Amino acid sequence: MGRIATAAIVSLWVIPVSVLVNRIVPDPYMDEIFHIPQAQKYCNGDFMSWDPMITTPPGLYYLSLVHVAALLPSKYVLQLASSFPEACSTAVLRSVNGVLAVLCSIIVYEIITHLRPALDDRKATLFAAVLALYPLHWFFTFLYYTDVASLTAVLAMYLACLKKKYLFSALLGAMSVVIRQTNIIWMLFVACSGVIDITMAHQKDSVEVDNSKASNKGTNLSALNTSVNVSSNLKRRKSRGNSKANQHIFYPPNASSASPTLGSFDIFDLTFVS
Repeated sequence: MGRIATAAIVSLWVIPVSVLVNRIVPDPYMDEIFHIPQAQKYCNGDFMSWDPMITTPPGLYYLSLVHVAALLPSKYVLQLASSFPEACSTAVLRSVNGVLAVLCSIIVYEIITHLRPALDDRKATLFAAVLALYPLHWFFTFLYYTDVASLTAVLAMYLACLKKKYLFSALLGAMSVVIRQTNIIWMLFVACSGVIDITMAHQKDSVEVDNSKASNKGTNLSALNTSVNVSSNLKRRKSRGNSKANQHIFYPPNASSASPTLGSFDIFDLTFVS
């Protein structure tokens, strides 16, 4: 739900401001005079020509081809463009960054919720919307520059690394470098972050294994002590039983004591009879 809310909030200003910018500035502006003609050459299928004034790789232009191809059926139905090159207008190429800005806000939301899981959706959505209003990012959202695409690719690479999808993160990192070559620094940063995460996870697993071994040893020792105590108790009970039995044994009188003796009354009787 938070992703949809974030995308809706960001779209509330991306769409109207994009329409306003295209009405006020319909022609290429500033560095767009280099990027837009180059992208239009790619739309015409001319992949061999290159403007030497462009200092970034052609990653943004390939993304633009995918974007235009996705919009072409609707443009053909609405009779806004009858061919692929005609669909690569200035407004359409600028809309690439508008779509990427919305996607970037969703990625920011995912990063926030991953790093701060205790944060509720409302606050995470608010934070993502505020970050989407960052001045440099907000300004280049409405022009055909590489900034928004570069930032989106870098953040997507970082998010994939946080979710331990390292292969996908590497692919996104390669794409970010194709968009802007300076992203190799951020790719190195994310790679180091992934190495640290893997190392810490390995250490945690080893500690858990050691703890389990220690607990097993403790259990075995306690069981051994219990058995020793039981055996000692049995021996004590047995010895006590033997001592009690010895106390109850009746020893008969000796033979000498068993022979009859004449008492005083017997002698008196014999005297009286005689």
